[in-house]
Amino acid sequence: MKKSILVLCAIFYASISFAGNDWGKTGHRTTGEIAEKHLSKKAQKAIAELLEGQSLAFVANYADDIKSDPAYRKYNPWHYVNIDPKDNEYVREKANKAGDLLQAIEKSIAVLKDKNASREDKQFYLKMLVHFMGDLHQPFHVGRGADKGGNDIQVRWFNEGSNIHRIWDSQMIDSYQMSYSELAENRKELTREELKEMESGQLLDWVYESREMANVLYDSVEIGEKLGYEYMYKWFPTVREQLQKGGVRLAKVLNEIYR
Repeated sequence: MKKSILVLCAIFYASISFAGNDWGKTGHRTTGEIAEKHLSKKAQKAIAELLEGQSLAFVANYADDIKSDPAYRKYNPWHYVNIDPKDNEYVREKANKAGDLLQAIEKSIAVLKDKNASREDKQFYLKMLVHFMGDLHQPFHVGRGADKGGNDIQVRWFNEGSNIHRIWDSQMIDSYQMSYSELAENRKELTREELKEMESGQLLDWVYESREMANVLYDSVEIGEKLGYEYMYKWFPTVREQLQKGGVRLAKVLNEIYR
């Protein structure tokens, strides 16, 4: 009896730990796979050596996987960044002291550039960086703190109760029924000019871009609204574009680290 209770508790705890995963496993792996296709040879070699042959897609969900371990709980705030609606820009003095998505990416880059950092730390922060660059391009991870990035915006996905954050995290991607490799392979073919445009800007520019998109998406639904095929038709192309942006920009960051 006690064993059954422990098993049920473990299942319950795991369901809480993984609630609201960003982009879902398929989305994060798609971003990692796309990034692989834009890496310089020097970056490819350095990453393969550091990850011992594991791909970026393989490690893309590491930052979510460790949520089930209480020892890593301090990293939970690193998956999102909230900008005070009264501010037109990110104000570091008001930033979460426990860290946020912007700080997490900056920290990861700093460790990977640090010649004195241990191999273990570099492995850890490379895995975190892959994930967080994906999070950055899920607009609701730069959403409003008041509604937990859309998690409190209750809607229905077909006949299932949901929220707008979850729909963008995984439910549209899952409904499309393509694997991460299929989504990556069927990404838009970019011209050289389009690629340069997608790579343009710096980290904070990409934060503001996602924030602007989140504001549009908040206005795209009403609480309690039933969403389905029509919403999917309108917004899934944007999901695919965001996955591609995440991959292209992740590669840009990694190429700059390992140049």
